[in-house]
Amino acid sequence: MAEDVESRENIEREASKKASKSIAIEFIKPENFRQIYAIGAAGGHSPYDFRIGFYNDTPKMFGDASESRVIQRRVETEVILSPVAALELSRWLTQHINEYESVFGPIARAIPRPRKESAKPIDESTDIQGYI
Repeated sequence: MAEDVESRENIEREASKKASKSIAIEFIKPENFRQIYAIGAAGGHSPYDFRIGFYNDTPKMFGDASESRVIQRRVETEVILSPVAALELSRWLTQHINEYESVFGPIARAIPRPRKESAKPIDESTDIQGYI
């Protein structure tokens, strides 16, 4: 019985030593590193990964203002994440958004108001089902 207690204490002591070691992470940006600014993101998921494409929009006009307009959406880059990495990104974003809002106040969302003749509610989130 004394051996069991002593053995368990040795195991706990070794585990404590391993846990107290710190790990330093060095961030390195390769020569071809680039930053982009994106106004939005779209994407989706499969059982294997999450894909997020970051984009910018450019409005294009054809003919009179009363005729159809086109918005060119340029996908600047796509990030592919494992489900675990996507979950960690979600937690990281939530933490940083909460910190931002505690300093600067709530982030205002520009949501178009529904027309009076339309009783259909507006979805406040971006449709990200399926790959882009």
